[in-house]
Amino acid sequence: MGERTMKKNILCIGAGYVGGPTMAMIARQCPDRRVTVVDINEARIQAWNSDTLPIYEPGLNELVRACRGRNLFFSTDIARGIAEADIIFVSVNTPIKTFGHGAGYAADLQYWEKTARLILQHATSDKIVVEKSTLPVRTAAAMSRILRTGDSRVHFEVLSNPEFLAEGTAVADLTNPDRVLIGGADTTTGKAAVAELIALYSAWVPSDRILTTNVWSSELSKLAANAFLAQRVSSINALSALCEATEADVTEVARAVGMDSRIGPKFLKAGVGFGGSCFRKDLLSLVYLCESYGLQTVADYWKQVVCINDYQQTRFVATIVQAMFNTVAEKRIAVMGFAFKADTGDTRESPAIRISRLLAEEHACVVVNDPQALANARRDLTDLGDRITYEHDPYAAARNADAIVFLTDWQEYRQLDFRRIFQSMRQPSFVFDGRIFLDRQELFKIGFNVYSIGRPPLLQ
Repeated sequence: MGERTMKKNILCIGAGYVGGPTMAMIARQCPDRRVTVVDINEARIQAWNSDTLPIYEPGLNELVRACRGRNLFFSTDIARGIAEADIIFVSVNTPIKTFGHGAGYAADLQYWEKTARLILQHATSDKIVVEKSTLPVRTAAAMSRILRTGDSRVHFEVLSNPEFLAEGTAVADLTNPDRVLIGGADTTTGKAAVAELIALYSAWVPSDRILTTNVWSSELSKLAANAFLAQRVSSINALSALCEATEADVTEVARAVGMDSRIGPKFLKAGVGFGGSCFRKDLLSLVYLCESYGLQTVADYWKQVVCINDYQQTRFVATIVQAMFNTVAEKRIAVMGFAFKADTGDTRESPAIRISRLLAEEHACVVVNDPQALANARRDLTDLGDRITYEHDPYAAARNADAIVFLTDWQEYRQLDFRRIFQSMRQPSFVFDGRIFLDRQELFKIGFNVYSIGRPPLLQ
């Protein structure tokens, strides 16, 4: 791509978990491009411009600091950003609808449509518009229809470029992606727009990892990838229930299954279930999409993946109650870890939310600890009031507790002084390892009753 035709100004609408890190990486890898991230949330933009970023991600702070003010900018001036941009990434929130038709399954596209209309309103020159948000299939066609309304002479070319980031490793995923997927129209202008995006990513991504498809295949591939990953998690979690019933060890089963080259070992670690902004939302969107096309049997198949995830959390709480003499009422239970996975502060759809609520319903005195997610935990459980307390110090959280429940496998928790913790707890003391990451034999030697998902308990 020559200097004469290269699209220099890049805009991202949406400064969240996808937009911020992705644009920071583009700014670092393409120093000749001006990259601007805009959002209506002024507090979020202020945070991006501060020393305390609005999201926690290993390596992100260093990445942003290296580019911010040089060729990476964060602003609330959306209109100006649209007017000056050559390429516009749309990375706005598309949560599950909570109202009306499709409530509980369909994606809520109101923010996406408002963004499309803003682009139409403020664009004064031709634009390449790139879908970065996870969207239902054929949404790009709907955006094209909106952008072609009215009497504007501006030409818009809409591409699909879904993200495949895993929180906690987003910077690494952006630096060395498995693949970059670009979907575009099979037209002269569509191919030219795809070429522009290929030129952008080619600054650091090998050409054999840049895949091109039609727009609809690209949109569906994102949903399909997350559905397959979530399916593996629910599959091993379903087997964990059988392992506990038969005294098999799910870690041994997973290792044996994962050594089959046709299956592989990834996403075969049993736990309290998946969380985050993608898996559940994308699965439910896929279910709704299948139902919309009359594919009820296919919809039911994918819906069961979600059902198993919910069942795993209910089953885990039932194990806690049963192990603690069939009641946790007025017992202090320290919940260690509230983020949906380690190395992120994100609590969206975290299993800890539902598990904490279920324990509170059993009248337990729940104390939450997390290295990065306490503020989000307070927000997620605010309606429970003083039935939940929060503690920055894990040792203080465990003091006088009857049980410790580990829901996030933070490295910090592996390094805790469990002898000190045991001596500060009420007896008998229980550990419930919801992520199978602790040395259960060592905990048992100290004196704990140890329950790990998918493994026989070790009882004093």
